[in-house]
Amino acid sequence: MKIAIRLPTKLAAELRSHLGEDSTRLSDFVRDAIAEKLERAPTGKFSAYDFGKYLFGKHNSGRRDLSSNRKAILNEVLSAKHRR
Repeated sequence: MKIAIRLPTKLAAELRSHLGEDSTRLSDFVRDAIAEKLERAPTGKFSAYDFGKYLFGKHNSGRRDLSSNRKAILNEVLSAKHRR
């Protein structure tokens, strides 16, 4: 498969400089870079939940009624705070 890409001038200059130092052909470098990127990529399909699941419930209060009783809960918390 043949591909064509456009690089910003600065990136193209850095690439030329790097390839000149290593005596690596551009096609070999791009092939290796794509293979490395694919190796690091996750293998399955992930949802937004999968990416953030370690965050969900991290600061869990243990109460399952926070959204439905938020006003009453806020009043409880504020009353307890001002009783001190």
